[in-house]
Amino acid sequence: MKKRTLALALIGLLVMASAGFSATFITIGSGGVGGTYYPLGGAMAEVLSNAGIDVKATSRSTSASRENNRLVAADRAQIGMSMGSALYQAINGIEAFEPDGKLPLQILMNMYPAPQHLVTVKGSGITKLEDIKGKKVSVGAPGGGDQILTMLILKAAGIDAEKDFTKQQLTQPEGVMALKDGNVDAVFWNFAAPGSAVLEVAAQRDVVLVPLSEELVQKVITDNPFLLPYTIKAGTYESVKEDVRTIADSNYLVVRNTMDEKLSYDLVKVLIENREKFMNVTQQASHFVPEEASVGITEFAPGAKKYFKEKGIDMK
Repeated sequence: MKKRTLALALIGLLVMASAGFSATFITIGSGGVGGTYYPLGGAMAEVLSNAGIDVKATSRSTSASRENNRLVAADRAQIGMSMGSALYQAINGIEAFEPDGKLPLQILMNMYPAPQHLVTVKGSGITKLEDIKGKKVSVGAPGGGDQILTMLILKAAGIDAEKDFTKQQLTQPEGVMALKDGNVDAVFWNFAAPGSAVLEVAAQRDVVLVPLSEELVQKVITDNPFLLPYTIKAGTYESVKEDVRTIADSNYLVVRNTMDEKLSYDLVKVLIENREKFMNVTQQASHFVPEEASVGITEFAPGAKKYFKEKGIDMK
């Protein structure tokens, strides 16, 4: 009897070990503390791990878009969060990704639009983009997609980041502290509105959002078709009493182009059909619907295309 009990126990352990071994381990490249990517990545990892699809997911804090594209291409992360501007450069091997060449990436889903924020505080003397000349300005963290969009905007406006102001490259937490302490005059950030980094500054200082001119907005989106015009509505932040015109970038989940079709199908299905679980992280999860999630600037993963086709989306 003892031998039989021991044998059954060993069989049970082997079955459990086998089940555990069969799980697919997924790392999600998110972003820095203070933006939307970081908490959303954690929430996605939890939902995917508990979805019954044999996936064990964890979220990794990164410097966001550029790093995430490289991590996914190198299979050091299996899902990466990326702004469209960074993804466009990555798949074409241009600009910031020229040294890398074209990266083997596909889209899992389009998450939501994120407007560019040019944030300053009352008394800085900055009310329009041109006023940053001669100031101390953070253009965004090295490796982050917000810096890519910042540079596109500055180039279109004829402003030289190396000559026209004192350039700093701060992460979001660093930018928050620098703005609160008066160590920078303005910061460029890109995230869904309202962004927690702006709210943190607003808890101590009177925040000012600087609008972009309509002429500049149109020039940037004409030159960069992966971008779109956007208006941050009055009241999005308590101290912002008027609409603020700016430019938005889409935010994608990207995967390597070798991802298994079933896995990419399961991932996108779980994320979209559990969107209500992400609403407490960001209201932008309301965009997690097939009609919006299926809009992209490059090829979608085969499993994602299969899922969207099942939902009646024409995936050409």
